[in-house]
Amino acid sequence: MDYKDYYKVLGVEKTATKDEIKKKYRKLAQKYHPDKNPGNKQSEEKFKEISEANQVLSDDEKRRKYDELGSNWNQFQQGGGGGGFDFSQFTGQRGGRSGRSGMEDIFGGSGRFSDFFESFFGGGFGNDSPMGRSNRQTKGHDYETEINIHLSDAYHGTSTILNVDGQKIKINLAPGVTHRQMLRIKGKGGQSPDGGPAGNVILKINIINNTRFEVNDQDLSTTTEIGLYTTILGGKFAIETLKGPMSINIPKETPNGKILRLKGLGMPVYGKAGTFGDLYLKLQVSLPNNLSPKETELFKQLSELRH
Repeated sequence: MDYKDYYKVLGVEKTATKDEIKKKYRKLAQKYHPDKNPGNKQSEEKFKEISEANQVLSDDEKRRKYDELGSNWNQFQQGGGGGGFDFSQFTGQRGGRSGRSGMEDIFGGSGRFSDFFESFFGGGFGNDSPMGRSNRQTKGHDYETEINIHLSDAYHGTSTILNVDGQKIKINLAPGVTHRQMLRIKGKGGQSPDGGPAGNVILKINIINNTRFEVNDQDLSTTTEIGLYTTILGGKFAIETLKGPMSINIPKETPNGKILRLKGLGMPVYGKAGTFGDLYLKLQVSLPNNLSPKETELFKQLSELRH
């Protein structure tokens, strides 16, 4: 299922104001309204499309959620989940069955949306909408929440138990989930009041960095201290990575501040097994202290040799 670009549908920029969106929608609605194009299926579909786009972009909260979805759509389709959350508290109703969730509040009713819209938002147009006259069964409410996981768990993948309407569901998070990624657990949301399909659980992942590594997409970076003699003479050097302890080769006469690229030791790429980013290791030379008289003498000799 392809991502639906509502800005393109209305022919406006992503920076368009509400007034600009309203003006463009009215112009298109007049052109494609079914009453002006009786029996024209193309116009009817176009009218539905621009009506759906206007419903999303003309409301600040709906537009924010849509913009947030953005390029995460491919990841969102793959599903997943995590975090421990009582969804009855989120909906504001006991058991979470009679109220609308944060996602469901975007639209009310049970009309017909595009597959893209229903897959993410659920629900339909209100009964007063030209598109709200369907006899389809009502889809259950979608639930939405944010969860926090550690970067180390994002690296290895993790699992957790969700409490959804009193039912415990084990959710597995694949390695490589990213900060603010949105995931869908299909069919685990609210139950339909008339036997229709259950809603979905929508999760936004927040990554808490509990490591010394900085994250840049799938790449990691950090600074580590290394002894003077190792940088001068070269040799093996032990480091800790998210993959585990590693031993790397340090070339002789490695300068202070040198950045080494360690291929494949970054974060996993979500949805691509065996594919990783890189680790960039900056070497900070640690100078020796508390020198013995013999060491001091040897350094003097080295200094004289250099002159």
